[in-house]
Amino acid sequence: MEQRQGIHTVERAYCCDVCNRTFKQLSHLKVHQRVHTEERPYHCDVCNKTFSQTSSLNIHQRGHTGERPYSCDVCNKTFKELEHLKIHQRIHTGEHPYCCNVCNKTFRQRSNLNMHQRVHTGERPYPCDVCNKTFRKLQHLKIHQRVHTGERPYPCDFCNKTFKTLEHLKVHLHVHTGERPYCCNVCNKTFSNSSNLKVHLRIHTGERPYHCDVCNKTFSTTYSLKVHRHIHSGERPYGCGVCNKMFSHKRALKRHILTCCNKTFKELEHLKIHQHIHTGEHPYHCNVCNKTFRQRRNLNMHQRVHTGERPYPCDVCNKTFRKLQHLKIHQRVHTGERPYPCDFCNKTFKTLEHLKVHLHVHTGERPYCCNVCNKTFSNRSNLKVHLRVHTGERPYHCDVCNKTFSTTYSLKVHRHTHTGEHPYGCDVCNKMFSHKRALKRHILTCCNQHL
Repeated sequence: MEQRQGIHTVERAYCCDVCNRTFKQLSHLKVHQRVHTEERPYHCDVCNKTFSQTSSLNIHQRGHTGERPYSCDVCNKTFKELEHLKIHQRIHTGEHPYCCNVCNKTFRQRSNLNMHQRVHTGERPYPCDVCNKTFRKLQHLKIHQRVHTGERPYPCDFCNKTFKTLEHLKVHLHVHTGERPYCCNVCNKTFSNSSNLKVHLRIHTGERPYHCDVCNKTFSTTYSLKVHRHIHSGERPYGCGVCNKMFSHKRALKRHILTCCNKTFKELEHLKIHQHIHTGEHPYHCNVCNKTFRQRRNLNMHQRVHTGERPYPCDVCNKTFRKLQHLKIHQRVHTGERPYPCDFCNKTFKTLEHLKVHLHVHTGERPYCCNVCNKTFSNRSNLKVHLRVHTGERPYHCDVCNKTFSTTYSLKVHRHTHTGEHPYGCDVCNKMFSHKRALKRHILTCCNQHL
């Protein structure tokens, strides 16, 4: 008995002097201490990655050799690590050994439990270094960062549309294949994505998981809850473009529009097309990119983006256009016509859109705002260029040295490096420069010297 007690008294006799963790064997303590010393004495002779334990190195090397020695006896799937096999087998056994002590939800893996518990603790340990938005999972942060970088690494092989996540691409592919793989087991209605099926099932289950925090009324979708909240807030975000009457939800606006507009048409077909403005209906869709349109002719013009058709040529320079309106605007380059004058300064413009942008100079209006840093701009194109500061996008490249630039102007100035062109000259000393900035710096010194 005394001998048995002695075994227990020395059971964890080796203690780490950094964190006080104890171990039964000295060898285990030595391996653990590498956590603190960051010693990694074992290295892979293929990729030179280092490890603190030989067992970790052995598992890593299977990535190079392709060895997967652990096989599932149910489905024959193979694994590099025994631990991964054990976790996988819980799919077949239905075992969920890790339980949340707040809501009793169970999980197959401890890592999944740890991530789930952040729902209750509110912990979001992964912040975005651009906008400071935080996330519970590292993977969610990586996907979010593509908002800033503009990265969309998953292209559709049918229409070249790109997506930020593989899951979004898979759902999109159903548009081309017509596949609706998600089926309601109650009424057999099918859906192209699982989220739509999930919402539909609430019709049968009666589940209404979203509740109003004012009156506790419950709803089956977040959209229904959002519309309901307008009752309490008094918000009426949907307005009639004819009489300016406001409504709390779209359905009420649509009903109102049928009686309010009173615009008349010579043909029934024209009335039907017009009503799409009020109902928001877009019945014509592109079978390449799934973009929708109110009128068939707009769809026909859009499809030229995919076919490359440009049926309207300029009879002066032979440049071609997809739309007749674009050709008419272009022809003003040759005729010199500028039919839109500014009432403030009498400057004239070729298009009404250019005049509207120019008017912001006089009004001081800057209606376009960066959603990252809140900087404002007087026109959309300047905002588009500015956003490249945040995304890092540099879409213009030099065909001589492949250097990239965020604006066409920067590329144009850079090309002078290769051509040797110096188009900007000083009126005082006739010295020439490759770009305006260098000329401006020169003028500050040269002109002052000659005054």
